[in-house]
Amino acid sequence: MTSPVAYRISGVMHDSAPTVLLSSGLGGASGFWGPQLAFLEADYRVIVYDQRGTGLSKAALGANYSMTEMANDVIELLDHLAIDSCHFVGHALGGIIGMTLATLAPHRLASLVIINGWAALDSQTRRCFEVRLDLLSVSEQAYIHAQPLFLYPADWLSQHTALLDAEETHQLAHFQGADNLRLRLAALMNTSFADRLATLHLPCLILCARDDLLVPWTCSQTLAEGLPNSELYLFEYGAHAMCTSDPETFNLQLGKWLRKLTALQMS
Repeated sequence: MTSPVAYRISGVMHDSAPTVLLSSGLGGASGFWGPQLAFLEADYRVIVYDQRGTGLSKAALGANYSMTEMANDVIELLDHLAIDSCHFVGHALGGIIGMTLATLAPHRLASLVIINGWAALDSQTRRCFEVRLDLLSVSEQAYIHAQPLFLYPADWLSQHTALLDAEETHQLAHFQGADNLRLRLAALMNTSFADRLATLHLPCLILCARDDLLVPWTCSQTLAEGLPNSELYLFEYGAHAMCTSDPETFNLQLGKWLRKLTALQMS
């Protein structure tokens, strides 16, 4: 079986090593997880991948593209690698992929980490997505130029101008394309777990940031209240992409969770 998506596997490679699979947000590309790789590779087999239609996973998506297709790509990737289950870490859209996967094949997940996710689309998140679609209708460059405003704290933005300029150039060269982005965003916006949270019994860690402009932290609070076996950790700083803007705190909390789950599952 071939993999449906481009991926990278690294870290501890022996068969008994626990696997951590990282799934990005709307951008879809594996490069989002750069600040986490070295930290995780010391103790885990780590998988990152470019979601279908993004990065090196070049594809024109179908008109009815869905979250189920995104989750099935993960199942096929695990099958390709002969990995029975993984700790799934998903950022925003990636977290929704994780919840979809938990409904389709819960035995493939040892745990689920949802970062700045939601059970149902909040009006603030919808407004941000609509603004981004308006920018996309102007040009891909307008969309990419504005993107950091939705991801990072203002002081972090002002301190990382050179990094942001370089990232903008990279994204322009490797953009997933307006059609793919619209289809992926439509699939995301049309998905709700509001009436299904109680059916997801796997261990879940919910991470969110109080200063997130794109997804209000209260959406994560609702997730934690509805998921039967969950824990919530609220970052005071870091905004939507706090795994980049505050990687030390993020890695610390993720590491605590993974060590606890690994110890429980080995006992």
